[in-house]
Amino acid sequence: MIHDVMDKWNAHLKGEFPGGLDELLHDDCVFWSPIVFTGQRGKELTKLYLGAAGNVLPGESDGDTPSASSEADGKFRYVKKVLDGNHAVLEFETTVDDIAVNGVDIITCDDDGKIIEFKVMIRPLKAVNKVHENMKAMLEKMSG
Repeated sequence: MIHDVMDKWNAHLKGEFPGGLDELLHDDCVFWSPIVFTGQRGKELTKLYLGAAGNVLPGESDGDTPSASSEADGKFRYVKKVLDGNHAVLEFETTVDDIAVNGVDIITCDDDGKIIEFKVMIRPLKAVNKVHENMKAMLEKMSG
């Protein structure tokens, strides 16, 4: 099941999945931020956080693997994937304001192919602080 969901997720990241997050996320999806202790419950909050992250974490190369070219430097890209049953662990790398960011997206789907949990973990501390600063500003901007 998770393989199909990840195909849709990658298509969404490339802007090639017509249903987008509305199609991918379960209505009761829980988003776990690397900053906020409690889970953010519901499709709309999850969409808000993922939308903000899409604006804060720069671009996407090919959505799968890092490129050897300098063009991919600093762009969001998944560098490792572990898919099993209804779970995916996707390691990513990017650069935000000249700070290297390394993290993982831990995604769980239900048997209907809807994402029910999306957890983000980031390292090192300097990256956590920078992403927190930029996400706070982006969420405030998006919330009006």
